[in-house]
Amino acid sequence: MKSWKTPIALAIFTLLGFLLLVVFGRDGESTMRLSTTTDLIQLPDVVLPTRPTGIVVVALLLLITAGSGWLVRSKAKVPLWLVTVFAVLLLVGFLAWASADHTIPVPGLLFGSLSLAVPLIFGALGGVISERVGVVNVAIEGQLLAGAFTSAMVASITQQPLLGLVAAMVAGVLVSFVLAAFAIKYFVDQVIVGVVLNVLVSGVTGFLFSQLLAPNAATLNSPPRFENINIPLLSEIPIIGPVFFRQTLIVYIMYVAVACVYFGLFHTKWGLRLRAVGEHPQAADTVGINVARTRFWNVSLAGAIAGLGGAYFTLGSVGAFGKEMTAGAGFIALAAVIFGRWDPIRATLAALLFGFASNLQNVLSIIGSPVPSEFMLMLPYLVTIFAVAGLVGQSRGPAASGKPYIKS
Repeated sequence: MKSWKTPIALAIFTLLGFLLLVVFGRDGESTMRLSTTTDLIQLPDVVLPTRPTGIVVVALLLLITAGSGWLVRSKAKVPLWLVTVFAVLLLVGFLAWASADHTIPVPGLLFGSLSLAVPLIFGALGGVISERVGVVNVAIEGQLLAGAFTSAMVASITQQPLLGLVAAMVAGVLVSFVLAAFAIKYFVDQVIVGVVLNVLVSGVTGFLFSQLLAPNAATLNSPPRFENINIPLLSEIPIIGPVFFRQTLIVYIMYVAVACVYFGLFHTKWGLRLRAVGEHPQAADTVGINVARTRFWNVSLAGAIAGLGGAYFTLGSVGAFGKEMTAGAGFIALAAVIFGRWDPIRATLAALLFGFASNLQNVLSIIGSPVPSEFMLMLPYLVTIFAVAGLVGQSRGPAASGKPYIKS
């Protein structure tokens, strides 16, 4: 029996779109700027009449909603591409409504979204690996924060951002060691251990920041930041080039990490063993796989990847460590893991969605949008709630995730 969850969700969003874009529609023209002043190829601005655009978008949303209902009634699955088209149309309609008589810099909006998503993606990759091997990683927030603190201090002392990256990975591994030891060896509830680690890391870094970094900011909290590296030819592609190929080294490492984790999980012996331990540890044990060792080292690898995400805060974005600067990014990364159904590519796309929702509030506040600032501050977390609620379908995690394995 097919679920009606997707058609119902689309119908709700269509109704909201009708109220916003038609009933409370705005007059004027909305301009989408597609190029930056430094682009080699200059694209013309796209000018949309605000109210007619909203009407057309709502009509298309209604057609897609009706189509999804027909598919479910016919006992067919609603394809992901159809839901994606629905989301893009709704986004275009909202941006046109919010930017009436203003201009939205599309490359800037996307660039900022990717920048905000980078630590989420690293955290989500760590979460995917950890949960695929059978350990619930609620401690992503602590791993990000430990990586941010350590990278700032080491890079400040050595004036070498690469050493800061290595230190961030080590810090993430150390947090993971504690999680792995208590969860795998002593069979303590993994969620409780993760929450305690988050509180512990937050308290320790906050104390060290107040007592050590803040009084000696010039020497201990002034790390050199990575400079942007423009990839020849690729950086000149309209829209895509400025967003993806004028980035720092950490972002390029992220591209490689996503590809490596995906390929490793589904196309190598390492990934097969990892997934076997996360799905059926007893069966894996019977064929000679050391379940405890496999879980321990892969949880440590997950911590190293999450630590890189923490380093982005201090070496690629903000430029200095601040108290609790991750601001819940680890929990949003965990939501991206669930939303992405424990798949590294889907989790990356989910993290990009959360990054976009976070950056949208900045862009709309700059152009003077009528959307209340309080609502825009809520937007990333509303998206997270809707995502975890499973509006795009049911999610089933690895069968043995969160369950300690006691060798019989």
